[in-house]
Amino acid sequence: MVVPVPNARYAKGLAQVREVAAKFGPKDGVWQHIVGPRDQVFARFQPLFAPAYIPRLTAEEFRPFLYLEHNHHWSSLYRQGLGATSDFKRFRKALALLLDEGRPIAPRFTEALGLVSGMGKGIATAILTVAYPDRYGVWNNTSEGGLRKTGLWPEFPRGASLGERYGAVNAVLLRLAKDLKIDLWTLDAVWWRLLDPSRVSAGALDDSGESSTGGAIDAEHFALEKQLEGFLVENWNRTELGKEWNIFESEGEPLAGNQFPTDIGIIDVLAKHKKERRWLVVELKRDQTTDQTVGQATRYMGWVRQHLAKPGDSVEALLISRHVDDKARYAASVVPNVRLMRYEVSFKLWAEKAKG
Repeated sequence: MVVPVPNARYAKGLAQVREVAAKFGPKDGVWQHIVGPRDQVFARFQPLFAPAYIPRLTAEEFRPFLYLEHNHHWSSLYRQGLGATSDFKRFRKALALLLDEGRPIAPRFTEALGLVSGMGKGIATAILTVAYPDRYGVWNNTSEGGLRKTGLWPEFPRGASLGERYGAVNAVLLRLAKDLKIDLWTLDAVWWRLLDPSRVSAGALDDSGESSTGGAIDAEHFALEKQLEGFLVENWNRTELGKEWNIFESEGEPLAGNQFPTDIGIIDVLAKHKKERRWLVVELKRDQTTDQTVGQATRYMGWVRQHLAKPGDSVEALLISRHVDDKARYAASVVPNVRLMRYEVSFKLWAEKAKG
């Protein structure tokens, strides 16, 4: 039996989320990028996810939902979703199960995800949220990280099915949305803001369009950061990292280590060595200071050591930045198992001769 979140712990966690949600609005870059287009996303995809339409749904109609430019919310659904839809007849069958409100959510959730390899809880709950926005919230690495950080993560008995666990998570999300008087779609955006309050890209804008830290930001900036991280994950095996490290896998999800949730924030990428007992925390230095990035990485190292690593395992960190300054070099020289890498973005234009 799933143990409900105790009332005292719930009240404390609710207060934390309420404080963040109260400051979250149209001047926030994340709000603009995610919450603003909500009704547009619903208008496009809700008809496709209607149970009566599922038998006629085509792969061409569904696959755009997997991309950020169309769902305006989740940047990585396509990484597993494209493979999950390769046998679209089977995928349609899983969707019909998932969206059948005539059955309890726990058994049909477990059944549907068991039918299709790669569907995953992130894809399934994104579909549920769009299809039934007042009934189902999102369970992905971000929402799990937020629930853990605020002490609102429910306790599961050993052997609880995936559907039973989602039912418990969804119950907490529904309760929060009701108490905060916000919809589940917006609540899912609040988690990002709660977990990464220091990032300029998620910072609140003043009337001039400037962030509180002085850097101009907007929704496109937020999307670009997600794309940079996505590029690293998608091309992992082509990088130097892919020769020695695999992105951490969990519960059958091969990319579970991307945006890995902890109760102190979200790790950009968590990896394990292919041959040795070594863990790697990868953090992308965006608009944070060097001190913030190094501090964040070392905190995550400590969390991994305490919660995932076994005695004798080593835990390391890699900071990836477009520019490596002396502050970063000095910090890395005295912090054990922390190293630096620099990335480059190349863009070229080639002249073409006109005909005639």
